Amino acid sequence: MDLLQELGPVALGSRLRRLGDTFAADAAHIYGLYGVTLQPRWFPVFHLLCLQEESTITAMARDIGCSHPVVSQAVKEMRRAGLVETAPGRTDGRVNVVRLAKKGRAQVPGMQAQMRDVAVAVERLLGRMRHDLWRAIEELEALLDKEGLYARVRTVRKERAAAAVEIIDYEPRFHEDFRRLNRAWVERYFELEEADNEVLDNPEERVIGPGGCILLARRAGEIVGTAALLRIDATTFELAKMSVSPREQGKGIGRRLATAVLDRARSLGARRVFLESNTRLTPAVSLYSSLGFTPMASQPSPFKRCNIQMELLLTGGASD
Repeated sequence: MDLLQELGPVALGSRLRRLGDTFAADAAHIYGLYGVTLQPRWFPVFHLLCLQEESTITAMARDIGCSHPVVSQAVKEMRRAGLVETAPGRTDGRVNVVRLAKKGRAQVPGMQAQMRDVAVAVERLLGRMRHDLWRAIEELEALLDKEGLYARVRTVRKERAAAAVEIIDYEPRFHEDFRRLNRAWVERYFELEEADNEVLDNPEERVIGPGGCILLARRAGEIVGTAALLRIDATTFELAKMSVSPREQGKGIGRRLATAVLDRARSLGARRVFLESNTRLTPAVSLYSSLGFTPMASQPSPFKRCNIQMELLLTGGASD
């Protein structure tokens, strides 16, 4: 049984490491074939010094695309083996540079012959393949530079968690959940204000009665998030009282709530939705910006904590 084969793409890193180990094992024998006394992991540093004669560890790390500690460790090992030496730079004596030592320079002819033969052997190997492995590696590296695997897995995790949540309309039996989640959110960062209590104590009178709505996020029977839409006039609404349980944050629930509220606003004929927030709440402000909200001219607010107001102009409303 080949476990990595059976696991498939989820074991990509392990599969690549195994492939790397296969090449490394052969590389050690190949070096011996040409009388080269290098360790395969030293090759990038050795080759760079063949091309540039001298370089700093920082510059080599940049040129090779490895971390500084990895290059530094390779240089230490090569120095112990007598292959490289460090000395003040020729153009700037204040900077230490790495150069090939006499023993290292003696390895160059054998390494050059080895590289020529390896290049031909690898070309023949790749030529037997149905896919262009080299270009595939370049493409994979470019994609990972743009967004790493950690970020991609985090996105999928967030999508999966959000998909397990249902967005439902407020009912009187959820009043305590609505009040509890919002009180906890406000008191985590600020002080509860009278304007908060007016809505939290009377959601049906202050939000639903005038033509707004309250949406709730429910997962496994538990209310884990809230968002309210307050009608200001026929075409203007306010997004307010958006909160997500601390243990459920970072899972995309806030975005699902906000998106659902905006969809409801459009169905109610909204042309404009605004909100009030505080710049301390960086994730919330970033979420609003990603949804299209932009800062607006400051208007009077019932909340002392409000130091930013944002608005979103809608299209596709019921009155279009």
